Amino acid sequence: MKNLHIISRIAIYLLALVLFAFGIFHFLYPRDLLVYVPQILPGGIIWVYAVGASFILVSLSFLTNRMVKFAGYLLAILLGIFVIFIHIPNYLYAGDKEMKQMAFINLLKDTAIACFALHIAAGAHHQKLHLEDSD
Repeated sequence: MKNLHIISRIAIYLLALVLFAFGIFHFLYPRDLLVYVPQILPGGIIWVYAVGASFILVSLSFLTNRMVKFAGYLLAILLGIFVIFIHIPNYLYAGDKEMKQMAFINLLKDTAIACFALHIAAGAHHQKLHLEDSD
């Protein structure tokens, strides 16, 4: 049973490193990601930086094992918003086959990461955020 815990911790650390890399990418190349911010949102590039900071903070939470439940649920919500408001419209209204395929891959990627974040959050029994006793 101890080996399963080690394997799950390694998986969480790998996700944290991926999220950290995504966060850094948001700060290094904000103009490249600005095209994904919906036009109806005011603030433009601020959202790119906010998402980058969110990824880095969730990454640090997972690496330090602090506020994991809270960070996991927030990451899942953030990625769900991406799927609904960015990836699905990009998929439905893509101009060519390659763009449609890329939007679908991003939709699947963010859905998978959101599910993993939910799994991590649900398994963080040592955390303070308990919605019910059986949690």
